[in-house]
Amino acid sequence: MKTEKPSSVPEYISGFPEKTQKALKQVRSVIKKAAPKAEETISYSIAAFKLNGMLVYFAGWKTHIGMYPVPKGDAAFQKQVTAYRAGKGTLKFPLDKPMPVGLITKLVKFRMKENLERVKLKKKK
Repeated sequence: MKTEKPSSVPEYISGFPEKTQKALKQVRSVIKKAAPKAEETISYSIAAFKLNGMLVYFAGWKTHIGMYPVPKGDAAFQKQVTAYRAGKGTLKFPLDKPMPVGLITKLVKFRMKENLERVKLKKKK
């Protein structure tokens, strides 16, 4: 990976080996489809999307794609993410397995809901 900070998500993705690029592009596409109004950005030197605040971050690593943060979601969702959980707020999707597209979609939708609820609470105060 490049050591200088990327200025865009495509530039960020281009700094990885082909296998990682393919996975990052797939994750980016899933996020865009789940949250079409979200804005792409670079934050903390990794790829991210904003919608009513920071929505999700995703990063390429040598053996996996990381996604942050993990939304609270319901019990069924929490059970689904258990296999990918790597710490309180991190999910790791191995590069040697298919990306869990459905799970990523759910994650993004849960985060959109959390962000919207937070915005509504702020407006009430």
